Amino acid sequence: MNAFTQAVSSYIPRTHHLLGLVLVLIGSLFCLWFNTSLDVWSNGRIIGLSSLTLAILLGMILGNTIYPKFAPNLSEGVSFAKGQVLRLAIMFYGFKLTLTEVASVGMPAVMSDALVLTSTFLITYWLGTKWLKVDKQTTLLIGAGASICGAAAVIAAEPVVKAEAHKVTIAVATVVVFGTIAMLLYPFLYHLGWLQPWLTAQGYGIYTGSTIHEVAQVVVAGNTVSPEVGDTAVVTKMIRVMMLAPFLLILSFALTKSGGANGKKLSIMSRVKQVKVPWFAFIFIFIVVLHTWLTMSASFEAIMVKFDDILLTMAMFALGLTTHLSAIKQAGAKPLILGAIMFAWLIIGGGLINIGISFI
Repeated sequence: MNAFTQAVSSYIPRTHHLLGLVLVLIGSLFCLWFNTSLDVWSNGRIIGLSSLTLAILLGMILGNTIYPKFAPNLSEGVSFAKGQVLRLAIMFYGFKLTLTEVASVGMPAVMSDALVLTSTFLITYWLGTKWLKVDKQTTLLIGAGASICGAAAVIAAEPVVKAEAHKVTIAVATVVVFGTIAMLLYPFLYHLGWLQPWLTAQGYGIYTGSTIHEVAQVVVAGNTVSPEVGDTAVVTKMIRVMMLAPFLLILSFALTKSGGANGKKLSIMSRVKQVKVPWFAFIFIFIVVLHTWLTMSASFEAIMVKFDDILLTMAMFALGLTTHLSAIKQAGAKPLILGAIMFAWLIIGGGLINIGISFI
């Protein structure tokens, strides 16, 4: 069996995975239904709450109460959901974006995304590891979530960082808390007139898409101003999502040890050979290209987007099941402080980057 066949085979669930996968699937479907129902019951007043947030919360409740009693029979399927199902979800994320949409917002959006991503991640890493002394894995995950696409980036970076479940949960928590605040704060600042002297309506859309954590949060913050601004914000955000693949490759290279077994420093090429390429992220880019150039029916696209939502929610529910509250408590307040500082950076530093690019 060659390497390609083995890789494909690893995504096919076995009999011992089924019980755990059924549990995770039921949990994810419930969260998707409950999220939609909440919106209906509240007449749209509960905004920005996503099925991913509900999934990790419900998973944590069950994971710290009932689940441990049944874990011996369910753990393999739950682990499959955290691994292979997660990677499939990142791949199929490509059905939510086309290259045509990327071209529609032009170079200012691409430049803003690239500069915000790079600066945010590097500042997060420096502050987290050097100043706050947060452990390296948690810092990397918080940096990925803040700089790229929120919870999806955190769980996509987990296989590269090899972090424990509670560290992933902590990073996701910073996305949920500060992304939700940003979603409400940005339109408030815009309607107060504080942003208009510096940014046009389209500039506000690019600013929103390049600095707010989650796609769902960007949708709310952009459309609160106008549907056109909302479109610009979402496309800018999805360009950030596309940067996930090269980001994970660079991160994998950076985490590859520079020293060999004999203590000698390895060459660049030797380190490159050791890098575990996150192929699932590049398949995501490939699907974006296919989505751009192949004619697909609206019904097929809708099915694939819904399927991807289910896969992402399954991964988050599985993550919640394996997260222990004691481990989160032990991490302390420092990760949240780091998330708060980077939230302030995204508002101020990201704003300055966007204003600077608007004058180019």
